[in-house]
Amino acid sequence: MSLHPGGVLAGWLAGFLTRSKGFGCFGNIIIGLLGAAIGGFVFSIFAVRRTTGFWGSVAVATLGALILLVIARAAQRLAR
Repeated sequence: MSLHPGGVLAGWLAGFLTRSKGFGCFGNIIIGLLGAAIGGFVFSIFAVRRTTGFWGSVAVATLGALILLVIARAAQRLAR
């Protein structure tokens, strides 16, 4: 996923689904892009090679962003 509205959408959607307070536009882009990399890796483990268009990319990035946010929250709880 490149820098386009899909990254923002994936980051925002992941934050919304995890009931986060929000990360702002730049934060959503970063979370969406990192999520796209994580989601692509997870999908490749399960031998899913292609997604269909824009919405497929958003779904992969959102899944990856959710994984990223869950790991970040778990690490934050361990640090307390």
